[in-house]
Amino acid sequence: MATQNPTIQPTENSNTPITKPKQHFETLDGLRGIAALAIVVFHFMEIVYPPKENFIAHGFLAVDFFFCLSGFVIAYAYHDRIGKMSLTEFFKLRLIRLHPLVIFGSILGLLTFILDPFSNHFQNYETGKLILVIVSSLLLIPFPAMPDRYFNLFGLSAPAWSLFWEYIANICYALFLHKLSQRILFILTIIAGAGICFISNRAGGSLMGGWSGETFWDGFGRISYSFLAGMLIYRSNWIIKSKLGFVGLSILMLLALLLPFTDWNWLTEPIVVLLYFPLLIVLGAGAKLSEGFRKLCIFFGKISYPLYMTHYAVMWIFAGYYAKYKPDASQLTLIIIIGTLLLLGFAYLTMVFYDTPIRKYLTERRKKV
Repeated sequence: MATQNPTIQPTENSNTPITKPKQHFETLDGLRGIAALAIVVFHFMEIVYPPKENFIAHGFLAVDFFFCLSGFVIAYAYHDRIGKMSLTEFFKLRLIRLHPLVIFGSILGLLTFILDPFSNHFQNYETGKLILVIVSSLLLIPFPAMPDRYFNLFGLSAPAWSLFWEYIANICYALFLHKLSQRILFILTIIAGAGICFISNRAGGSLMGGWSGETFWDGFGRISYSFLAGMLIYRSNWIIKSKLGFVGLSILMLLALLLPFTDWNWLTEPIVVLLYFPLLIVLGAGAKLSEGFRKLCIFFGKISYPLYMTHYAVMWIFAGYYAKYKPDASQLTLIIIIGTLLLLGFAYLTMVFYDTPIRKYLTERRKKV
């Protein structure tokens, strides 16, 4: 979920875009923030309600939007310069951007695991196993060994499963994806799209996989298509100028995430991932943004990653609270609204006092080496 979002300009005699001075696609930043907020609400709701009773049952598909946006942004940010930098330099840049919050999310998850007032699961873990869980989480090594956490790939920081696949995609991009011709990239995207359909069919009609040991390879399928599709959008210069703006595109995104959970998921979910989200990227990259929404979109873009990586520590506590007290619908509504706002505030504090200063420090250190 990188934030370097430059403007695309085509060359005169080529389909390959070139870059001008870096400029943010603020509308896409804003959509990233809407997607992050949707995931927070989805995680609250899925603890309480089965999918068919969850009004935002498809909120998990926001991760596929992140993957597609990431492919677009990485291709834009590095396509014209990756050949001029070493692999070490590329990986340093990506680690500085992504890993501080991976570490913070792991530490936060450990603290809430130990101090959870509604659960004593911590007492069931031997020191050796807990150390392995902590180390694997800090180093982003999948270790689905916590049964009370449904064998999440990362029991202390559940959302880190998508960061694991983000890292894999970044490594593949640096090693060979950036070298592919536009034709080969298109063919690979089509093949990966067939993989999405296979995953949906195998899972009984849903793409809600990749986060656990049992569904590990579903994550590979999900990022393979969406990341490649994002790259293809950039490389093909598929940008559509529109007057939809941030509000219109936000509504279009929420319509996908608010789709009812039905027996037609085998069709609706692949359509959203294969066609709808890439179209949103295409429209968002070419959208005009009014000055009134510019600051909001920039804020959403900056806070989306801290919110995504810190919110789930609270979800485990909420799950314990709900299991113990069974609050009614009105209480739940109040808890979810206030909880989402508090998580937004905590993400802001994390961004201001941890993520931004740490990345600034590491960037300065890198420049001095």
